Amino acid sequence: MPNEIVLLTGGVEGPHLANVLVELNPRLFVACVETLDQLRDACLSPAPDGHPEAGFQRRLIAYCTDVIVPPEILGCVASPAYNFHPGPPAYPGTGVANFAIYDGARTFGVCAHEMEASVDSGTIVGVDEFDIPENIRFMDLELLAYKQLFVLFVRLAPDLACSDQPLAGIDAEWGSRKTTKADLQRMQTVTAEMSEDEIRLRWRAFG
Repeated sequence: MPNEIVLLTGGVEGPHLANVLVELNPRLFVACVETLDQLRDACLSPAPDGHPEAGFQRRLIAYCTDVIVPPEILGCVASPAYNFHPGPPAYPGTGVANFAIYDGARTFGVCAHEMEASVDSGTIVGVDEFDIPENIRFMDLELLAYKQLFVLFVRLAPDLACSDQPLAGIDAEWGSRKTTKADLQRMQTVTAEMSEDEIRLRWRAFG
């Protein structure tokens, strides 16, 4: 089982997620980091005293973070590292709740996947989906996904905390469109030529 997990997430989420992992494996050390510099320090540091480098297992988990993990970090931790993504595989990228509402999607969700150098491209190991309430705004849909992401984390936590084996991939594929910050900014623009229905939809989807 892993000796250490580096948990890349926010300061609010970190202690709660760490508690879930340590309850499952009391001998596990969890290092919570928020920034790229903190991530580098944690992942490139030597094994703690008493742990020989040859047998030391350090796993990386990213959870609801905007930090892009560079390849050199992925290469120095136990493979694979995992990312918990607040959006379903059909919506990789940025602003996924926004685009789901704009597209008129009926379902949304969250997923966990192996981390690769290319963002949102690794093998998918877990998905939870739910129906999108009618006329919901993007902020409320993001909140629903945020809550569901924790449910998925708890479900996968026993294997993450207690096993050296990779999580099994599931039968799910990434959507072909990977949205960017530029796509999100473009859709937030409203012009006089747009219909009233389009303006209302953009307000609900993008603010």
